[in-house]
Amino acid sequence: MPVSRRRRTFRAAVTVGVAAALCTALGSASGAAVDRAGEGLFLTVSGSDDTWIHGVRLTCPDTRGSHPHGAAACDALTSAHGDLDALRGEPHVCTREYDPVVVAASGTWRGEPVDWHKEYPNACTMDAATGPVFRF
Repeated sequence: MPVSRRRRTFRAAVTVGVAAALCTALGSASGAAVDRAGEGLFLTVSGSDDTWIHGVRLTCPDTRGSHPHGAAACDALTSAHGDLDALRGEPHVCTREYDPVVVAASGTWRGEPVDWHKEYPNACTMDAATGPVFRF
């Protein structure tokens, strides 16, 4: 495996590790109401070379979450039966620019544990594939 591919794989693993740490920290800081329900996903998007990371808590129905498009994200996840690989997204044309972003989701969906991550070549292709779920 070329060195650059190993570095990207390592970066993705580090990003997922950072997301898990943020999820733990936010989960304990967000209050017992979300934890008691046992539901919710911590969603993150991180940029190329881990130069930035954004994260939000999504609970469905989105009454306590911090997701700016919570209702639409919950609807998209419900349509996909909680399978992030099956999100319909909102297909649109994107440039072929390579500026990778890594998205991750951890927590529970309808009582089932979720630990998912995926890399997209740029933010536009991520948005087209995932729709409102990672739009924050």
